[in-house]
Amino acid sequence: MKIDKENMLESILENIHNLDEINIEDLPEIQLYMDQVTTFMEENLSNSKRVPNDKILTKTMINNYTKNKLLPPPTKKKYNKDHLMLLIFIYYFKHVLSITDIQTIIEPLSKDFGKSKSIDLSKVYDEIVGLVKNNTDTTKKDIEVAYNLAKDSFKDATKQKDYLQLLAYVSLLSYDVYVKKAVIEAIIDTISPQKK
Repeated sequence: MKIDKENMLESILENIHNLDEINIEDLPEIQLYMDQVTTFMEENLSNSKRVPNDKILTKTMINNYTKNKLLPPPTKKKYNKDHLMLLIFIYYFKHVLSITDIQTIIEPLSKDFGKSKSIDLSKVYDEIVGLVKNNTDTTKKDIEVAYNLAKDSFKDATKQKDYLQLLAYVSLLSYDVYVKKAVIEAIIDTISPQKK
């Protein structure tokens, strides 16, 4: 995500609008080898990179997710649509949650992977993508409110006013993430309190 300093708020909101999400109909119906999985993820989530050289997903990451039981092993070295949906969930969760917390929240989706399923992963994925899309305007509004609060701060500052306002903005956004992360962790602890 790149931000234009001169038009910061507009740039941020535009970048949020351009963030990638992978709709269920965009997922391939055929099974993919690991190289194809990493290419698919790279092509579909590239707008979420901080810098162009960042990797969305690597072979090592996939192997570690499998080793840590976040992702079921492939069948004959091929990954199906359910694998891709779990990898997408993992991709977003890993930016805020520990591997243990991701295991806890993903385990009900992956425990009967490939068997008769008690949970239809496609329906879950599609519903969550819809919820996220419908919540984008609320997220943008929260970011805009924080921006305006920060812009109204340090009005009397004679030195480094721009920096202090940026610090206030980053602080407001960081606190928001901190509180939401604490809530997420508390919710996860209710799922599996014995792991804590």
